[in-house]
Amino acid sequence: MTVEEVEQGPRQVARTVEVLASADDIFALLADPQRHGELDGSGTVRNTVSGPQRLSQGARFSVAMKQFGVGYRITSTVTRFEDDRIVEWRHPAGHRWRWELSPLTPTSTRVTETFDYSTVPAVQGKVFELLGFPRQNAAGIEATLRQLALRYARA
Repeated sequence: MTVEEVEQGPRQVARTVEVLASADDIFALLADPQRHGELDGSGTVRNTVSGPQRLSQGARFSVAMKQFGVGYRITSTVTRFEDDRIVEWRHPAGHRWRWELSPLTPTSTRVTETFDYSTVPAVQGKVFELLGFPRQNAAGIEATLRQLALRYARA
């Protein structure tokens, strides 16, 4: 299993991996915000989630997070939702997290996760860069995708 870098454009950090599971199985996990803690490789997402059992376009969900030793809660809004294909949400700071699924076979899927901060003002993007968010999020995405691929490799 190899996690690869994907060029998505300026101020976007994306990685991809092939997962030995169907797109609908993976999508079921992504579309359930209660299960996002199972996915997280960054160590920031906690299992305390409030919101719908299944995401949809415009849905809002809140997640307990912990970063730099500080606990906090964020509420995100789903900005794109296409069954078995795309889940994207906007963080309160304006950046977006996107999951894209591309079926390769009935039992394997190309999964791409993107941290997209091209949607925030230039000054805010520069602050993200100075704080090292693109680098930190790249490492978190890689860990998440490895964890996802291993989850289904063992199934």
